[in-house]
Amino acid sequence: MTDPSPAGGLAATDGRLPERVTVVGAGVIGAAWAARWALCGIDVAVADPSPDAARMIESTLVAARTAWRRLSLLTDDTSAAEGVVRIADPDAGCAAAVAGAELIHECVPERLTVKQAAYAEIEAAAAPDAVIASSTSGIRPSDLQAEMRHPRRLVVGHPFNPVYLLPLVEVVGGARTSEAAIGRAMGWFSAAGMSPLRVRSDIDGFVADRLMEALWREALWLVHDGVATVSEIDDAMRLGFGLRWAQMGVFQTYATAGGEGGFRHFVEHFAPTLDLPWTKLTDVPELTPEFVATLIAQSDEQSGGQPVAELCAARDRNLVDLLLALEANDWGAGRSLAALRERLADRR
Repeated sequence: MTDPSPAGGLAATDGRLPERVTVVGAGVIGAAWAARWALCGIDVAVADPSPDAARMIESTLVAARTAWRRLSLLTDDTSAAEGVVRIADPDAGCAAAVAGAELIHECVPERLTVKQAAYAEIEAAAAPDAVIASSTSGIRPSDLQAEMRHPRRLVVGHPFNPVYLLPLVEVVGGARTSEAAIGRAMGWFSAAGMSPLRVRSDIDGFVADRLMEALWREALWLVHDGVATVSEIDDAMRLGFGLRWAQMGVFQTYATAGGEGGFRHFVEHFAPTLDLPWTKLTDVPELTPEFVATLIAQSDEQSGGQPVAELCAARDRNLVDLLLALEANDWGAGRSLAALRERLADRR
């Protein structure tokens, strides 16, 4: 799906970090991207006209520093090497922020026209060899790059919240994306301690969100039909298969469920259940105001009045402990953490 032709000045990264990064859009994802790069020692310019941008960046940096200190990635020796996050003059648009950046994260709202307008502004001021990575969670890169002057530079770099802790980033190229741009992006993400997943097909929703969407649809039906509450569904995940998925995913988990016969035995034993009407497949209940109100009320009850900031802090503490455990066992996301620890140790 990608353009194999030469990509001009888009040279390989050789496993290094980008020299300068720009983030366009300082929402939850954009601010977390800025935090990860800054903690890796890279200066970051942020373009966002919102008066809340500075507050969002600072609160995310505080959360990221707290998490990295608990991971022993950030110490008194390394904190001095933290990159500077600068919010560009909002009156200057993107121009002042993107000038000279090697990597530009587009993190504007999830609407095609808004993103395409951002690309027009970015391309007017960006360096010719800059890579533009969209954080879109599902829009096809071919659609994103349709009106760009230099579409070969556009890739999807879809991360997962919180970006400063979770290593997965889906990298997707469009019909006119160069392999060089994909290679550069994947090299930079790897150098920042992430685990890039190359998605070879230009499809809506990519890989991870298509999987999450399928579970989300079924969860909505279970609540809608009165089978289970929001809290009960979350308990089924976090107290059961979610713990297995965190370290093994779907297929490896099923392989272990097959006993000595492994995945083959599992398939032979459980494949017939796929013919049973257990799921609603791609059908979804209508999100009427009444049903949405039910979902919100049950979700609020589940959180027990805890502010979102407290829930996020608890999430980060749990993720840190899980990551440390996985690193100690040289498993899954723990390997990404170990690689990042080794890279940061070189700065001391």
